[in-house]
Amino acid sequence: QPCNPCCQPCGPCPLANSCNECCVRQCQSSHVAIQPSPVLVTLPGPILSSFPQN
Repeated sequence: QPCNPCCQPCGPCPLANSCNECCVRQCQSSHVAIQPSPVLVTLPGPILSSFPQN
């Protein structure tokens, strides 16, 4: 229950055992769903094309 408030800010997370794990998991899920969108689509593009060309 004390993890709810910790997962929301996902920034100033205290060094807790249960809270830390929950905060990191929630933070990664949110960041991985918004950042990898444009980054993963742009990186794998030229990298995959360069591989077969090489």
